[in-house]
Amino acid sequence: MAQKIENIPEFGTCRENEERRDGGCAVIYDPTTGLFGIGKRELDGLYILFAGGVEADEDMTQGILREVREESGLYDFSHTETIAEALCHYRNKAKNVNRLARATCLLLIARSTEPQPVQLEAHENFTLAWVTAAEIYANWQERNEDIGLSHWMYFLDKATSRLGDLGYEVSSAPTTAA
Repeated sequence: MAQKIENIPEFGTCRENEERRDGGCAVIYDPTTGLFGIGKRELDGLYILFAGGVEADEDMTQGILREVREESGLYDFSHTETIAEALCHYRNKAKNVNRLARATCLLLIARSTEPQPVQLEAHENFTLAWVTAAEIYANWQERNEDIGLSHWMYFLDKATSRLGDLGYEVSSAPTTAA
């Protein structure tokens, strides 16, 4: 494994010829329903966090918010907070490249759940879904060994914990060990 940066957790297996591409993702929470906004892949039903790379000249938070707007259509948030970072080794199958990323995760609390039109890239075949934390964990745990979703579980753990700190009751959010 590569050397850890600033003691942030590291996930995945180091691969040959990794390209560095930093970016981030968001855990989106609707306090009205207690549900989380997640991407649901059409092919296999995998839940995904809205995520993507951030350009070198782009502010990390603004870049993640851009990705969220493009992929989910959601744009109106009452709370935006960086909750975690991690180093992630992964294979970007859509672009056929090994990657190392310093990933930043935002917690977004929705003021409105009415999406604008999305701007998906050709390989992005998912739709916005609203589900419970328990549904997300179950979806990820059954696939984690095959595709490595530990970093997303870590981010969801951080988000549900922070939501509790903020006074929200998030039911059925089991803690997973990072």
